[in-house]
Amino acid sequence: MSTGEARWTAEQVLGLAPDAASRKAGARLAAPGPWSGTGAGRGAVWGECRGSGSSPYRTVVDLAGEAAPGYRCSCPSRKFPCKHALGLLLLWAADGPGEGGEGVPETPEAVPDWAGSWLSGRRQRAERVREEAVAAREGERAAGPADPAAARRRAERRAARIAAGATELERRLADLLRGGLAGAQRSGYAGWDETAARMVDAQAPGLAARVRELGAVPGSGPGWPSRLLAECALLHLLDRAVLRLDELPAPLAATVRSRVGLTVEAAEVLADRDALVRDRWLVLGREEAEEGRVTARRVWLYGRESGRTALLLSFGTAGQAPPDPMLPVGAALEAELAFYPGARPLRAVLGRRHTSPEPGAVPPGTAVHGALAAYGAALCDDPWLEGRPAVLTDVVPVPAGEGWQLADAGGEDALPVPVTAATRSRMWRLAAVSGGGPVTVFGECGHRGFTPYTVWPGTAAGTAEGRTPGAAIPLGPAELLGGTA
Repeated sequence: MSTGEARWTAEQVLGLAPDAASRKAGARLAAPGPWSGTGAGRGAVWGECRGSGSSPYRTVVDLAGEAAPGYRCSCPSRKFPCKHALGLLLLWAADGPGEGGEGVPETPEAVPDWAGSWLSGRRQRAERVREEAVAAREGERAAGPADPAAARRRAERRAARIAAGATELERRLADLLRGGLAGAQRSGYAGWDETAARMVDAQAPGLAARVRELGAVPGSGPGWPSRLLAECALLHLLDRAVLRLDELPAPLAATVRSRVGLTVEAAEVLADRDALVRDRWLVLGREEAEEGRVTARRVWLYGRESGRTALLLSFGTAGQAPPDPMLPVGAALEAELAFYPGARPLRAVLGRRHTSPEPGAVPPGTAVHGALAAYGAALCDDPWLEGRPAVLTDVVPVPAGEGWQLADAGGEDALPVPVTAATRSRMWRLAAVSGGGPVTVFGECGHRGFTPYTVWPGTAAGTAEGRTPGAAIPLGPAELLGGTA
């Protein structure tokens, strides 16, 4: 791989940082002054950074292979990547095509021994692990289930528990409606929490999560009774679908199972060769959110050839971050994805990578009315869908009362979509990037409005900010944007 053809943007580099402090410290090292012996080539970047000690810190970043990127630094930091790796990558990114490469020149034939030995060992280990994983999957497919009868009995027992939980939940919803919705506000959250616990006992975490959401509705402000009634209706629909699961079409049944919490193992999805889609995938956006005691990370991808959108979902528990697929926003790579079954397959598992992430182009999109129509059509297959990924092209952020809207750049008759209240703070950054001109925005379009995650500025806006026109800019909380924002 020629790294000179795949220099990242600063936003892509900062997206790898473990925290805001590392982003700021790395940005301070993104200058040639403290660096010596820098170079790039063969899918790697390396250099020596002057520190407080007598010997410089030796830093190397592996950008190639399925497990890329990887980091090695002689500093004592336990953060990955450390500030030296971030500073080196930022310095390398600043030497984009046509910039001369003064900070990190292309020297593929001059990899120092200390960097080359680590790179060689890491890539050999990665290849060995990949071969062992492939052999293990082939062996599992050849051997088949260890005890199909036992597995079937376990599945039947869990299905029976879930059905019993759904039946109990139906009774509780009926009691709520008979007693009147006003009682939900007086009774507080304890009753909902107890019902959610019963759904967990029934091995239906999806039902438990929706019950907990119901408990928060009575305290959500004016208009809560109508919202509570609507959410109860959706939960009733899901209950009835669970109790008649065997009568549903296969795609809808798969969607209902996923909504309840009956998930398919990632290895099983990858083993289905028909579910694999090889494409050049563009990283549209990423978002992390606390969901109870779990941290969920979502990464959205778009396939250039297939035109499909995919969601990579991972979880971390007990204060641990979810596994990071190391896919910076705006990057593109050729890889295989396997999609989970469903009426409208979206969630996927990342399989084999055939190239390393490198800067991608601006994704194709639609006008506001196209995104709204697509979400409406998706609801026909999945009534419980909160939002659908969408790329809006040529839209302008405009204030609307106390909030914001995104409107097609078509004059007074432009169709607007409101921005969700929870993400209005990031709209100031989006407005600054736009500068009043049209931009491309990726986010989720749903019944609450549009939630923006990433913006691609137009030529004028990108030049005004000192950025490469068309470079992806993540729209996250201010503390996540790094020192170069």
